[in-house]
Amino acid sequence: IAKEGAQRAEETEQMIEKEGGKEAAEGSAAGSLRAGDTKEMRAVVLSAFGGLNKLRVSKKAMPEPQEGELKIRVKACGLNFIDLMVRQGNIDNPPKTPLVPGFECSGIVEALGDSVKGFEIGDRVMAFVNYNAWAEVVCTPVEFVYKIPDDMSFSEAAAFPMNFVTAYMMLFEVANLREGMSVLVHSAGGGVGQAVAQLCSTIPNVTVFGTASSFKHEAIKDSVTHLFDRNADYVQEVKRISTDGVDIVLDCLCGENTGKGLSLLKPLGTYILYGSSNMVTGETKSFFSFAKSWWQVEKVNPIKLYEENKVIAGFSLLNLLFKQNRGGLIKGVMDKLLNLYSSKKIKPVVDSLWALEEVKEAMQRIHDRGNIGKLILDVEKAPTPLAHPETFTDDVGKSSKEDNEKPTSNQC
Repeated sequence: IAKEGAQRAEETEQMIEKEGGKEAAEGSAAGSLRAGDTKEMRAVVLSAFGGLNKLRVSKKAMPEPQEGELKIRVKACGLNFIDLMVRQGNIDNPPKTPLVPGFECSGIVEALGDSVKGFEIGDRVMAFVNYNAWAEVVCTPVEFVYKIPDDMSFSEAAAFPMNFVTAYMMLFEVANLREGMSVLVHSAGGGVGQAVAQLCSTIPNVTVFGTASSFKHEAIKDSVTHLFDRNADYVQEVKRISTDGVDIVLDCLCGENTGKGLSLLKPLGTYILYGSSNMVTGETKSFFSFAKSWWQVEKVNPIKLYEENKVIAGFSLLNLLFKQNRGGLIKGVMDKLLNLYSSKKIKPVVDSLWALEEVKEAMQRIHDRGNIGKLILDVEKAPTPLAHPETFTDDVGKSSKEDNEKPTSNQC
């Protein structure tokens, strides 16, 4: 994995540099030309919840913007761990299949719905989308769309919204990060982990403890203060360095790590659960693994929290956006983040670029925790030769050859 990842990361860096040099006008013209050629588009379709063989690239009718929406010609899409959970149906109240996955993308504005203000056709933008992001064209409400800085590539823009907004909200809105504090973040080599490390570096004298797979340590060692192997006894390692623990714990693992995180909190410390990746142990949903991970969660006693002066919290960006209608709050956070980007204090880390037809391989890489930073689906990228040419279909769920579900490892 490390060798393959290094090769693809080098290719990705070259592609991002090339892409970053393109003029927005050229991209806009190309997008508009293609829009007139067809009323169909390519999209990644999940035919049913389950393994990787449920994903196909299909042709679908192109959407048109409704009132208050923007139509975006997609250039790049973000791939997140939550997408694995969606594929398995391992989320609360999953939508009906078939569906097009994906929650964030970047591209060029192609059309404006009625009453849309502040944007013009040809604008380079990044956006949150309530599903449907993994397609050549998406439509999304204007409140979820943000203009891309001139020096940010489409790939970087697709890696920006989910990771950096999640990291910023947890650190500054929920946990109130201040000078001199300490933070423990799991999966420090992932997209959110790297965003957390960068944002912590904008505050003086913040100590960052991180856990990650050992093969990632060399690449990310400079981004955190203290780095531990994810399979080591990190509780004892943290206490050896900081006897009274840490101020903030950011947990995307859940399971037994919940109790460990709470035990490491200083008085007035904050534990935030923002994911449950330990519940994804195989390619398909396992009720046994889910139950095992759930029963490992320490049952929280409010009296104990009161006695120990500890705070426990949860954070779901997608629920905040699409169920709790906090788009205005997120826009304010994005403004702050884009100012930090413009001042060169933060920069999205892109692990690798993948064609839409390579979505299975990209998803497998996330499952195996092989990525350092964000995986991106590049809509214009041609698939690597022999990378599942049979996965393109004209009809949802139909293909000439059904992929065998390959066994997956739980290494992280």
